[in-house]
Amino acid sequence: MSAPGAIRYGVASPAEVAGMSGKEMLQAIVEGRLPSPPIAEALGFRIIGVDDGYALFEGEASARLLNPLGIVHGGWALTLIDSAAGCAAHSLLAAGVGYATIETKGNFSRPIVKDAGLVRAEGRVVAQGRRIISCDARVTDAKGRMLAHGVSTIMVLGGD
Repeated sequence: MSAPGAIRYGVASPAEVAGMSGKEMLQAIVEGRLPSPPIAEALGFRIIGVDDGYALFEGEASARLLNPLGIVHGGWALTLIDSAAGCAAHSLLAAGVGYATIETKGNFSRPIVKDAGLVRAEGRVVAQGRRIISCDARVTDAKGRMLAHGVSTIMVLGGD
């Protein structure tokens, strides 16, 4: 286990996650018992909460995320939408069952500036079928203002 406050990055081995449901795996990442994925380090965000059909991420906008116009690249918000929605879906999956995003669509409500402070992304499952899970996600700033919102369609892999 890592020291309090320290975040490890990497990909858990199959042995480390064997027998864990999606929710258990995500909770282990939140608690630092499993590493956070490398994408989280590269883009400066992390998962901080999970429940059935729900995932919460937070990230810090920074100058390294700027596009040529000097605002945070929309791909960062879209990645937060895809991550929060995907993890919300993952939280409902049994051990050994995976998922892949089929489609993610985002709408940007206002520019994200480099000093926006803490940004949060909440993903929720809207509908769950045997093979397809539909989710939505909202990205807000520290004042609760909507920055972006979107939907993701998730394909369940395995579990036959």
